[in-house]
Amino acid sequence: MDLSKILSISGKHGLFQVVSQLKNAVLVESLIDKKRFPAFAHEKISSLKEISVFTTGEDKSLRDILKAMNEKFEGKPAIDPKTDDKTLKNFFLEVVPDYDQERVYISDIKKIIGWYNLLAENKMLDFTEPEEKKEEETPEKEHHEAEPHPEPARKKKAAPSGTIKEKPASMAAPKKTRKKV
Repeated sequence: MDLSKILSISGKHGLFQVVSQLKNAVLVESLIDKKRFPAFAHEKISSLKEISVFTTGEDKSLRDILKAMNEKFEGKPAIDPKTDDKTLKNFFLEVVPDYDQERVYISDIKKIIGWYNLLAENKMLDFTEPEEKKEEETPEKEHHEAEPHPEPARKKKAAPSGTIKEKPASMAAPKKTRKKV
């Protein structure tokens, strides 16, 4: 599961999947109603990959917490995030026994459980590692000796001295335009 493609946007309910990159924004699709819209840079956008939870030791990544919840519920949705606070805290203690109870608020717990449920409903909780990453972790010394060396890049021939080169568009004189009043 690639959490870098799943976003949380401040002020908007739910999670969003990146569809495409636009010039000044990111085109996202809501996991709730499947509507697409642009998310602009001025909005506070967080990738789920960047989020971690405070613990008494080192912070735990959201991926590890979602994985623990997935193992506990076998890919099915968890408890309702709207249940009472005591039940939610006890549930979160089962999943993350070392979470910092002073710095992790009940609103954070509700949000994480809601995100898990949304990802489970959309069947996006696949925690298997891609095989490409496993291959990259192997030592590459053996591969360098066996590979032939690539040929050096050839230089392009210079244009004859009598030819005229076109100026790039950025160097051309700007066009004068008049504003209508």
